[in-house]
Amino acid sequence: MAGASLLSSSLIGCQGEKKPTEPGSSNVGSIGFQSWAIKEALAKDFTGTLKTMVDLGYQNMEMCSPPGYSQFAFLEKYGATELRKMINDSGISCVSSHYQFNELKENGQARMDFAKELGLTQMVVASFGLGENPSMDDWKKAADEINLIGELGAKNGIQIGFHNHNIEFEKIDGELIYDTILQRMDPNLVKLQFQVWVIIAGYKAADYFKKYPGRFISAHLYDWSGTGKEMVPVGKGKVDYKEFFEAAKVGGVQNTFVEMDFALMKESAAYLKTLG
Repeated sequence: MAGASLLSSSLIGCQGEKKPTEPGSSNVGSIGFQSWAIKEALAKDFTGTLKTMVDLGYQNMEMCSPPGYSQFAFLEKYGATELRKMINDSGISCVSSHYQFNELKENGQARMDFAKELGLTQMVVASFGLGENPSMDDWKKAADEINLIGELGAKNGIQIGFHNHNIEFEKIDGELIYDTILQRMDPNLVKLQFQVWVIIAGYKAADYFKKYPGRFISAHLYDWSGTGKEMVPVGKGKVDYKEFFEAAKVGGVQNTFVEMDFALMKESAAYLKTLG
């Protein structure tokens, strides 16, 4: 859910005290957090929690769609303009949000109207939600359908993205799912949000940024100890983040989002600040 099916919490990480990274920029960007990571705290005290995150050095957030995620339904009582003011008055900016695939297929225009008023420029499909053992034809059909959402997004001035999980890096009859669906997605209509945790399956984000230049809009960051599924702070594990950010310029990445346990947030952010 919200790109965190393997984890209970997540965090967006970029470099602090700078503007968000532009495509091809040499710096890491601003520090942000994924709202899924702190959903319980946000539900108890939304603006207070945002201010706490600012105190920790964070500058932006990636939302989760209130109608699409029950954990964020408490925000549905606010209009987009009011919600935007609450976020901005807390010292946080927000240009990206995760959405359920079906809600964009069924209520795409309504979600985009709200998103534009909220100030979003990126709407990311968190998962196709195809259930157990989908066929490659199921994946191809979903890729075709997200192209239609991308068309609607383009008409509304919104960039549509797709967030992978480890499942897309499995093979069906020897064919890698991720490569297949990327070939079906229109690069002008749908960008990718790359989840770095596929490192545990032997796949490097940097390789994909170079293989598909300009196809990416953002990434979720992790680091791996190299043993089992043990996560470590960004910069302390197997991911070469200097290589990552150099390749990210080729990939077109604008935002990077650390997605791991809250206990690893501070050290990860501190490391990212050194990479500017």
